[in-house]
Amino acid sequence: MRSPFFSIFLLVLVVLDGWLLAHPNLIGRAGVFVYKYDYLKTFPSALATVAAVVGLALLLSWGARRLARPAALTLSALLLVLGVLWLIQSIGQFTSGIYRLTGAGFKAGAILLPGLTVLVFAAGLFEALLTKAPRVSRRSR
Repeated sequence: MRSPFFSIFLLVLVVLDGWLLAHPNLIGRAGVFVYKYDYLKTFPSALATVAAVVGLALLLSWGARRLARPAALTLSALLLVLGVLWLIQSIGQFTSGIYRLTGAGFKAGAILLPGLTVLVFAAGLFEALLTKAPRVSRRSR
């Protein structure tokens, strides 16, 4: 996550996801109204929701990498597995049942959100794998 390209790419995807979630079709709008999904009614609120979720994922990934290397690898891998499970669950939920009628854009946005967390957790695991353990010199023993 040190690359500015990754940060810009993630920012563009967050804005795109916020826009997709804020623009469901008529059935999706009715669902947002009935179930009181106020955090998806407007573009700014949907963008804030997506940014908060991705920000939390970045914070969790950063915190996991601050641990000792074995713990960092374990926690990063666990976060990645949880993210993938959330992604699979979202794909299943938004491609069947009543949610499949909410419009292609809204469905793509709803599936993109856990995809973004998977991206963040995978990048965190990749960095944890590349980070070498600090060397202990013989003099400090």
